[in-house]
Amino acid sequence: MLQERSKRNPILETRKGPVKVPVFMPIATRGAVKHLTAGDLQALGASIILGNTYHLWLRPGDELIARAGDLHAFMRWDGPILTDSGGFQVFSLGARAAERFGKNGVKLSEEGVEFQDPTNGDTHFLSPETSVDIQLNLGSDIIMVLDECPPYPCTRGYALQSLERTTRWAMRAKAHFEKRVIELGLEEYRPLLFGIVQGSTYSDLRKQSAEELVRIGFDGYAIGGIAVGEPRETLPDILAATLPYLPADKPRYLMGLGRPEEIVAAVRAGVDMFDCVIPTREGRHGRLFYRTGKPIDPHGGFYETKNLTAEEFREDFSPIDAGSTVPLLREYSKAYLRHQFAMDEPLAGRLATLHNLAFYLGLMRELQNEASLE
Repeated sequence: MLQERSKRNPILETRKGPVKVPVFMPIATRGAVKHLTAGDLQALGASIILGNTYHLWLRPGDELIARAGDLHAFMRWDGPILTDSGGFQVFSLGARAAERFGKNGVKLSEEGVEFQDPTNGDTHFLSPETSVDIQLNLGSDIIMVLDECPPYPCTRGYALQSLERTTRWAMRAKAHFEKRVIELGLEEYRPLLFGIVQGSTYSDLRKQSAEELVRIGFDGYAIGGIAVGEPRETLPDILAATLPYLPADKPRYLMGLGRPEEIVAAVRAGVDMFDCVIPTREGRHGRLFYRTGKPIDPHGGFYETKNLTAEEFREDFSPIDAGSTVPLLREYSKAYLRHQFAMDEPLAGRLATLHNLAFYLGLMRELQNEASLE
């Protein structure tokens, strides 16, 4: 829950400790941020991470992770963990299974969604209740309800049908969550449960979805259905159609979107939590984020992206980041990093991932300080 410290500098209280917001959550898809350890994340100053329910459920399995203690024990991370519901991956990866195995990738019903594992073709079924159970087995500190993420573009009629199903699923998820919390004796140590606002790019449907979820009542509210192909220029309209109808004292989470300027704009609009693959994925491809010295601005200009695989860095012996708090980034040169990329060495991905996450987490600290001065 949010406890107000100042006008724009609240604290999100979780059972694993407080999280200062706004916050960026590095994505540990399969129980690890690629190339990094939990110790690396702690050293970078990450306060909360995101795990992927879909992938952890299929491999190695939520029951195995539960036998290890939980996901915290399994990956040696003692901070809070948010897990998504698995719904986004079910819908996005279903087509891949259809292409590979010639099966209908996804079968959606009121009960839930049936899908094929894209790696082996096995059939699985995910419902609002099983999603909650899987996340409880993982030991998640913030559980997301199962939602249907409509594609872009979609008709208003389809978007309405989808959000109405998402609302019904949210009601079922909350009822099951409350029952399981009692059965597991977690009343005094329970995870948080977040609902997910849908509605595609239709402002009236976003408002409807937000209001319906607030009536059900959740510990926090996510804005879903973003970064699914819609023009990025629609983000301000989506936020304007959603945020006014969410409680000011509950955390607001923008799912999956995260260019630096978009994060700045969303924070200033009232969003608290973010996750995105951009810093890690871009890093693995040699693209590193650097501040330009200009003030933070939602229109950009305060950072630039450098492709460290380019020829211009072949003899650039300056540090990857001379001012970094990460010793490795002060010790190794850009030329060395370029060479590691050219040799396809895993160290290249590690150094670039450290750099980009340090950039993102540093940006969040600046935004936290900016908020505290308002």
